[in-house]
Amino acid sequence: MKLLMVSPNLPCQTSGANTRNYYLLKALAREHTVSLLALVGSNEEVEACIPPLRSFTQSVRIIARSAFASHKRLEQLTHIIRGKSYILETNNLLEVQDALDELVSNDQYDAVLFESALIAGYRLPSEVKIIVDQHNIEHELLQRTYEREVAWSRKWYNWLESRLLKPIEIERCRRADVVLVTSQREFFLLKNMLLRNVIKVVPNGVDIDIFQNTSPRETSNQIVFTGAMDYYPNIDAVLFFAEQCWPLIQTQVPGANWQIVGRNPPPEVWKLAQLPGVTVTGSVPDVRPYLAASAVAIAPLRIGSGTRLKILEALAMQKAVVSTGIGCEGLSVESGKHLMIADQPEAFVQAIMELLSNPVLRVALGSAGRALVEADYSWDQCGIQLLQALEQIC
Repeated sequence: MKLLMVSPNLPCQTSGANTRNYYLLKALAREHTVSLLALVGSNEEVEACIPPLRSFTQSVRIIARSAFASHKRLEQLTHIIRGKSYILETNNLLEVQDALDELVSNDQYDAVLFESALIAGYRLPSEVKIIVDQHNIEHELLQRTYEREVAWSRKWYNWLESRLLKPIEIERCRRADVVLVTSQREFFLLKNMLLRNVIKVVPNGVDIDIFQNTSPRETSNQIVFTGAMDYYPNIDAVLFFAEQCWPLIQTQVPGANWQIVGRNPPPEVWKLAQLPGVTVTGSVPDVRPYLAASAVAIAPLRIGSGTRLKILEALAMQKAVVSTGIGCEGLSVESGKHLMIADQPEAFVQAIMELLSNPVLRVALGSAGRALVEADYSWDQCGIQLLQALEQIC
């Protein structure tokens, strides 16, 4: 088949959520001819990500994003007043439609894979099949943000945005020939709304050759959180941990240290570096050294949808992980076998303390976690499931 991926970001091998797009595109290229149309936000992205993509795609076309972010709050308010979803409008660009029209006309693609319903609103010829890959159920993510948010303005905004987005997101999935989701939980959630649609689970994964612990030396009592720090669920997670959990850990283990590793921290996250034992790194070229050096990886998320790459990466590195239920939601993990699950601050701290003081348990969890990702969550396995899903179109 001739396939075109349309992505709201530039697929990249080591760039958080963009990683899924990269490995799915690479999997498709094993059996099909693939091209890419992607939105980009910076020249740095282009320089880092384009060369690997060109090695397995027929063509790569990029379009610069509009400068919405420079007046983000005003734009959000304006869209709400107009009864429009801000997040949908940021992905609705005339340049993308023009490029799609040209690409589909010239190359006669059999199917277009939209990476998220957020970018799946563009016009296509009726004979072109549509695949929508739902990294998250986006309206659920907004609803959960609303439920956790305390600032009234942000709470109000997320509530309204969720309700503006939901009917459009569901309708875009309904028009698709195949909808991809990352877990069985989301399969059943969407199936209740899309009874006649073909929905397939293609999990998130991890490159088990890249993410492996070749340097098992750990820094005593070191904890790590990894994730893009310009993503609100991650911001909420580290602020929650800093306020509710870190003081308890500091009391029990005064020499403990916590590293927050991820790009673009906002001021409130940078400020956490003023706390005893806390380091905020900002962007790093590679998260693996930070994972390898830490005794425990944490995922204290209270907001989320889809599944978390950070947990799969930590498990692949044979790290002991402590997560909330939402943090590891959708993954086939068992508490006490692959990781530790705790939702209340005291229980979360207790799990960390137990792991810091018990190297045998850390090794057992790390080994079981590595075995799990090798069996079920390597990108090779996920790619096979994607290719099988395409058989629905064939």
